[in-house]
Amino acid sequence: MTTTEDRGQHVLTNRQGHPVYDNQNQRTVGSRGPATLENYQFLEKISHFDRERIPERVVHARGTTAFGHFEATGQWGDEPIERFTRARLFAEAGKKTDLAIRFSTVAGGRDSSEVARDPRGFAVKFYTEDGNWDLVGNNLAVFFIRDAIKFPDFIHSQKPDPVDFERQVANRVFDFISQSPEALHMITLVFGPRGIPASYRTMQGFGVNTYKWVNAAGETKLVKYHWLPQQGVKSYTAADAAVVQGSDLGSHTRDLYDAINRGDHPKWDLYVQMMDDHDHPELDFDPLDDTKVWDETQFPLGKVGTMTLTGTPTDFFTESEQIAFGTGVLVDGLDFSDDKMLVGRTFSYSDTQRYRVGPNYLQLPVNSPKGTRAATNQRDGAMAYVVDRPEGANPHVNYEPSTLGGLREGDYPTHDEQGPEITGRLTRKRIARTNDYLQAGQRYLLSEQWEKDDLVANLVDGLSACDRHIQERMVWHLLMCEDELGGRVGEGIGISADDVRHLDPLPTQTLSPEETQRVENLGKNGPRDVSGVSLTHVVPNERVER
Repeated sequence: MTTTEDRGQHVLTNRQGHPVYDNQNQRTVGSRGPATLENYQFLEKISHFDRERIPERVVHARGTTAFGHFEATGQWGDEPIERFTRARLFAEAGKKTDLAIRFSTVAGGRDSSEVARDPRGFAVKFYTEDGNWDLVGNNLAVFFIRDAIKFPDFIHSQKPDPVDFERQVANRVFDFISQSPEALHMITLVFGPRGIPASYRTMQGFGVNTYKWVNAAGETKLVKYHWLPQQGVKSYTAADAAVVQGSDLGSHTRDLYDAINRGDHPKWDLYVQMMDDHDHPELDFDPLDDTKVWDETQFPLGKVGTMTLTGTPTDFFTESEQIAFGTGVLVDGLDFSDDKMLVGRTFSYSDTQRYRVGPNYLQLPVNSPKGTRAATNQRDGAMAYVVDRPEGANPHVNYEPSTLGGLREGDYPTHDEQGPEITGRLTRKRIARTNDYLQAGQRYLLSEQWEKDDLVANLVDGLSACDRHIQERMVWHLLMCEDELGGRVGEGIGISADDVRHLDPLPTQTLSPEETQRVENLGKNGPRDVSGVSLTHVVPNERVER
């Protein structure tokens, strides 16, 4: 097996000159988490990454905002929702909550094309009576990585070359992916038609991370959020998108605003998947893994409400460029899971906003709560223009606790112990059940034929520009996913299964017995059985031809 020394590579260090022994995993209590606060390497890495651009967002720079409301059903499917969550915005049928939503692309700059191949941000800010709730997600249900410590590396691989600034160099993109097989599930989506939605109005949205719901008794459930457009799901092929992009870089914003302004208000139904709050050893994946989805036959969706968009910004800068989201912005009845990506995003998003917009970004009208009023002891900082002090509070007291008329702690609605008991040694390890190939292979087989063809064509096109060793590793990975997928892509770039049989698994991989068997039969495993499997995204996808 090739070692780092054999390849003549230098050892990675941090800026203190300390060798980095594990750049793949945060330090956690046990392999599943929770993450620990003294994650020095992760905090240094992500804090620097958050400050790489000014004032443009590092990711999600190209975006647009709209406004509307959410109307709750008061139920999860057919069951009363109070059984599962005490969050008041869901509590009553017909209850409406104002909201703002920002759609965006991920990798491109602020003036980039809206029809580039890329995941789309799908971030919703609910202005609830209990304060704001930000549901920050994407149009694709999974992500490229499962640990937030890898986020700067992933985004760097997608951004322009640091020497010549060439955009999304295939050799860099697939170099990272070939060494990160957890990304393969996302690759089957983003390199297919769902990687180029025909409009913001006709794409799905997902929370991506695993969250928790908490009821009045303090009982918890793991949940995932799904937005399904009433307009249907519609996508472009690369050829269709090229026609649009040839004349219009902002087609998605124009389409969205034109629809709202003519009274054709876009709507999405919000569904929630739910499972018991533990590690589910009966599954072949970890439910906190963002590279996986939950089979909808085992964990059905329950509708909880509908979002309707009715308004557009009056000023782009103040209402779209300065709107700020964070995965840590939750209201009572909603909570975090120990999802390693969620823990990292919760630090990174708010840290980014404080750097990009300023320490008082939450005082901006588009970011401040509307259903209640902020009351804090936070003072001063650049651009402070209001004091978060409620009427009647002592202006001399900006600390807590106090007996002199300052603010007091709230009364917790139930006991503060929840979820399973966690024990484990401090460690830096990936989760045990990685299973990086199964859902990627199932995804390919469950796709429509035109989606399969477009996925293969785009992978062949991208890999054709890559070095031979990167091509071989990618074909090896794709054969591990599904014979037909790897075979078709390999044929397109002149690499067969026989050409890659000599490759060992990556040094960072620990294969299961089933995966080891697939290695031994590489290219001869036969199609996976997908009967009875219902993966997220298996909904009709209409091709919009140009």
